[in-house]
Amino acid sequence: MNRYRHLVLFWLKDASPAGIAEARAQLLSLQGRIPGLLALEAEPDIERSPRSCDLCLNTLFDSKASLDVYRTHPAHLPVIAYMKAHAEKSCTADYPVE
Repeated sequence: MNRYRHLVLFWLKDASPAGIAEARAQLLSLQGRIPGLLALEAEPDIERSPRSCDLCLNTLFDSKASLDVYRTHPAHLPVIAYMKAHAEKSCTADYPVE
């Protein structure tokens, strides 16, 4: 069974250090709360180039089924709402890893 990587890049409305720190804290609050979520990183971009996002979420799930559960998990829903309210835009990628 394949593990799955879920990446999200965020461009925040408030990209100040405080705004990034609060968004990062919201994302990190999911650690240990979602079954099948093996790893979670939420880190700001350090290059700050014109192509850079403000914050990157990098997660690893033990299966596609766990990734699907994550999408609607009660612990995840308030974080989704927060990020939608505080992000100008985002993009995502999901893919299997061996």
